[in-house]
Amino acid sequence: MENRDKLLDERRRQRTRSTGRSGRALLVWGLLVVAANLRASLTGVGPLLDRVQADLALAPAVAGLLNTVPLLAFAVISPLVPRLAARWGPERLLGGALVVLALGIAVRWAPTASSLFAGTVLIGAGIAVGNVLLPSLIKRDFPTRVGLLTSAYATVMGGVAAVASGMAVPISQVAPGGWRTAWGLWIVFALVAIVLWLPQMRTPPPADEAIGRHRLPWRSALAWAVTVFMGLQSLGFYVVVTWLPQVFQDSGVSAAAAGWLLFLFQVVAVVTSLAVPAALRWARDQRALATTSSAVLLAGYLGLLVAPGWALLWSVVLGLGGGACLVLALAFLSLRAPDAAAAGALSAMAQSIGYLLAAAGPVVFGLLHTAGSGWHAPIILMCVAAAGQTIVAMVAGRGTVRPGHARPPA
Repeated sequence: MENRDKLLDERRRQRTRSTGRSGRALLVWGLLVVAANLRASLTGVGPLLDRVQADLALAPAVAGLLNTVPLLAFAVISPLVPRLAARWGPERLLGGALVVLALGIAVRWAPTASSLFAGTVLIGAGIAVGNVLLPSLIKRDFPTRVGLLTSAYATVMGGVAAVASGMAVPISQVAPGGWRTAWGLWIVFALVAIVLWLPQMRTPPPADEAIGRHRLPWRSALAWAVTVFMGLQSLGFYVVVTWLPQVFQDSGVSAAAAGWLLFLFQVVAVVTSLAVPAALRWARDQRALATTSSAVLLAGYLGLLVAPGWALLWSVVLGLGGGACLVLALAFLSLRAPDAAAAGALSAMAQSIGYLLAAAGPVVFGLLHTAGSGWHAPIILMCVAAAGQTIVAMVAGRGTVRPGHARPPA
């Protein structure tokens, strides 16, 4: 084990010397452009779902799967990523994932229901790989800049996602092809990411391919705390982007205003994520920040419960808490791991279970609304989830996950 660690350190030093400052700058740009592709092709779906349902004669439940299928793909594929990265190298695997993502956007562009769902599955698969690999690559290549780069990629990811949701309807109204073109235009971002990532794919995979050597840390209490924190914040995000406009409309807000309030939620979350790195630098650990951010989310849900008419205020409050919690959840995947290999294993575990929770959240929220003919029961569920997140944040914000036994080389 000691010899292997020395070999990894030497290969890392060789990689640093070979890339140089310009190469590392290109790597950062590549990571950020990859991040720009990890949500945009998904967040533009909701605003156009009614038009898709009408054009393709889809039942409401079937149309709703367009939001659920990618999350299920995340849950299924995430545990496989470390092993695939060990075999092909994380750079090549991420490049392949970008190709799959671009292919999925192209397939989804075709005007049939079968191509719509086939493309959605491919998009989910490509994004799942990126979700897992980015934290481990940041841990490997920028171990002293984890907070800053995690915040940067979360900000880019969230900002582009907000633009995608805000521009989906306007683009569909003026572009030939309507909603298909509004979704298909995001292939440009995927192609740009592929081009910027090509230099990384040409580099021979380093010994850090051991990203895939660790088993997932199922027996670690700290890993489960990080996983639950990731899952609950993801559940909250996808419930909000799916149902918040309807909650506001039922409290007297117009449909157009409800859409802008959702956009405001995402913009506030993006701005908040920019402030997290400074807080990470000043704090000895992240317990206080994670607990406070989760408590802000809880306050937002409680506000929706007791005074739903104050829609503007609760959009801002939920954005403040949600933006910070997203960056923290992503940062935990690197900060709680001793090395890139452990970060990859923890990322795979947390995102697999986390996105299972996220996929169930909007469905359960909607079922509770239907069963109770109101929003009180589903919003109480979100209050309980935020309270649980606040508690688990006290554990997830400190310590190091001890890696499991390494897999022998294949």
